[in-house]
Amino acid sequence: MKIEILPLIISLVPALLITLLTMYFFKAHTDNEEKRRRFLLHRESQKQALPLKLQAYERMVLLLERISPGNLLIRISPLGEDKKDYESLLTSTIDQEFEHNLTQQIYISDECWNTIKAAKNATIALIRKNTLKEEIDSANKMREIILTELIEKGAPSDVALAFIKEEISDVF
Repeated sequence: MKIEILPLIISLVPALLITLLTMYFFKAHTDNEEKRRRFLLHRESQKQALPLKLQAYERMVLLLERISPGNLLIRISPLGEDKKDYESLLTSTIDQEFEHNLTQQIYISDECWNTIKAAKNATIALIRKNTLKEEIDSANKMREIILTELIEKGAPSDVALAFIKEEISDVF
């Protein structure tokens, strides 16, 4: 029995090409299915995460409104005439409000969180700066000066509020 190699090779070439082509299409199909599953999983997680993100943004807006110097000074009256005691009361209130909302940072962007922290720190700096002024001798005088400065320059939290609004508009 004589086996001829040339006809055998000629008949194996199409089989090999069909095998390679089948493997290529199978790999492409499995890759496409994997991408489709990931997309569906991502879309489903987005449906669940969106309400949490919006709630976090709402809480951040509430935080910024509560620590805004205008609202803060109206809501928290001085207990006495000492400006240092009033400064401590205001800064501790700001810190408590901020700490109460620390967990919301996982739902918002890092840039947004840093903007909110900057607004908080700027508000505390504004209060401390006015406490150090020599012409201010009482807590009520300090309130008046801070409120006047807010009318002229605006609140530090206004920038963060604008940033949040812009970021939420990008979500929609």
